[in-house]
Amino acid sequence: MESAARCFTVHGRVQGVFFRDSTRREAERLGIRGHAINRPDGTVEVLAAGAAPALAELERWLHRGPPMSRVTKVVAAAAPGEVPPGFRTG
Repeated sequence: MESAARCFTVHGRVQGVFFRDSTRREAERLGIRGHAINRPDGTVEVLAAGAAPALAELERWLHRGPPMSRVTKVVAAAAPGEVPPGFRTG
């Protein structure tokens, strides 16, 4: 299956609501590697690499997020460079 990589910036109430850990669990379920990290501006950056259908499913999930979050916008862009194995939060 074809592999792709994307970088998502998730806006809204996404810090302090288990967004990163929930994203990690969803990514691992989908076989996606990358990271979810808090940004100083209050957004969460999600770098994700994997099969194109899995990335599309993760993007749909990012628009909802975990129950305590309130996502207002998700911006997708090409991933900058190589995506390491595994999925980490930071």
